[in-house]
Amino acid sequence: MTAHELHDGFGRGITYLRIAVTDKCNFRCVYCMPEEGVPPRAHGELLSAEEIARFVRLVAPGGISRVRLTGGEPLVSHRIVPLVRELRSIPGIEDISLTTNGALLPRLAPELKDAGLDRVNISLDTLDPEQFSAITRLGRLEQTLGGIDAALRWGFEPVKVNCVVVRRLHQDVCGLARLSVGRPVHVRFIEYMPIGDERTGSTRAHDALDTSGPHCPGGIDVNAWDVSDTVPSLELRERISKEALGLGLGALEPVDEGATPSGAGPARYWRFPGAAGTVGFITAMSNHFCSCCNRMRLTADGAIRPCLFSDAEYSVRDALRAGDDERVLAVYRDAIAHKPQEHEVIAGTERFMSQIGG
Repeated sequence: MTAHELHDGFGRGITYLRIAVTDKCNFRCVYCMPEEGVPPRAHGELLSAEEIARFVRLVAPGGISRVRLTGGEPLVSHRIVPLVRELRSIPGIEDISLTTNGALLPRLAPELKDAGLDRVNISLDTLDPEQFSAITRLGRLEQTLGGIDAALRWGFEPVKVNCVVVRRLHQDVCGLARLSVGRPVHVRFIEYMPIGDERTGSTRAHDALDTSGPHCPGGIDVNAWDVSDTVPSLELRERISKEALGLGLGALEPVDEGATPSGAGPARYWRFPGAAGTVGFITAMSNHFCSCCNRMRLTADGAIRPCLFSDAEYSVRDALRAGDDERVLAVYRDAIAHKPQEHEVIAGTERFMSQIGG
């Protein structure tokens, strides 16, 4: 804890900031956005890289030590490398991470590493090439797998692979978990969160927008997803262990707390016997972790969001552009003071996930 770490009304120290750099993406995932992409926004609606860095510079003395860059897809932003470099220069920022679909990592990994990016989370929901193409519309499985290879090759540590498990997709979860056997990859399974409603369409845990309609490519009907599609982590872990035993890998074993990969996330980690990496489970639904939530979110258009599942927002864009640092900090403190103790109901929100920053 820093000497000046800010706490919310429930005693939780706020040390982690997630920043949506953009709401655009080079994929068109059926659970994220329409096939034509998101509606264009005026350049002035979004924070510039300089404004984002200035905000972080202002709030870092209040305890922010970890920053995660998200989107949309943050690597489609031409300003991503200079932004990482600027964030790296801010006193108190100890960890800079990024969530990506991995497609652009083979090209950008060297520059990001040189700029000071510490680690990456790569979204991968299936190892089936046809299902991957159906889900992403514009993506190919080998692109994301190539991104994982690039992240390992350029020394990002740790490299985490995020998979949201949806029961009716019948994903090969054991196959995904086995990515951790031969390489130091940390595969994390996230319980599907049905936070969409009839107004917003189904959404999910990492960086989602809207659907393009009730029936999507490959027979994927995202508007039909509901709470029954959530696979509790205990059930999932038992399923993976059973399949792994049948393959001669051995069952998953708990990882000692001191041996877990670094990061600010709430995953609980396990590992196959002798594996180079780990398998994590994030119990977003079956055992939510509001009591230890340490994060705030900054949207691409400059709003602070204290809770993922609340529409309460506190805009700092105008204050940043007016050069009113005191006003920026006052709004930030007000947002922290209004951080709810927990989310009561997971329901549709006015914004979609990739506008929030996940």
